[in-house]
Amino acid sequence: MSPPSSPGNPERLHGTLELLVLKLLDGAPLNGYAIGRRIQEITEDELIVEEGSLYPALYRMQRRGWLKAEWGKSENNRRAKFYRLSRSGRRQLEKEAADWGNFASAVGKILGSA
Repeated sequence: MSPPSSPGNPERLHGTLELLVLKLLDGAPLNGYAIGRRIQEITEDELIVEEGSLYPALYRMQRRGWLKAEWGKSENNRRAKFYRLSRSGRRQLEKEAADWGNFASAVGKILGSA
């Protein structure tokens, strides 16, 4: 899986795409294009997720039962698949967010120790 690209370091967020998607879908259903756009907007263009990374991640999360999908109309009145969290997706979001917090705390301890 290719990570979200970042102007400074494309490998910086390797492995976090699923967490970002789960968090965005915690509020409301979104289609793939809107998910990618929201990541880019929220991070002020620091993270840009390529379609070749995003859609395989969405399909993988759907197969794992974390997402449910249904067809609807996009903002442009086009047919699009909208994703939303399932119960197991909410549990996965809680787990991954806790894991990420623990990881960030550990890295912060090392960075602060110098």
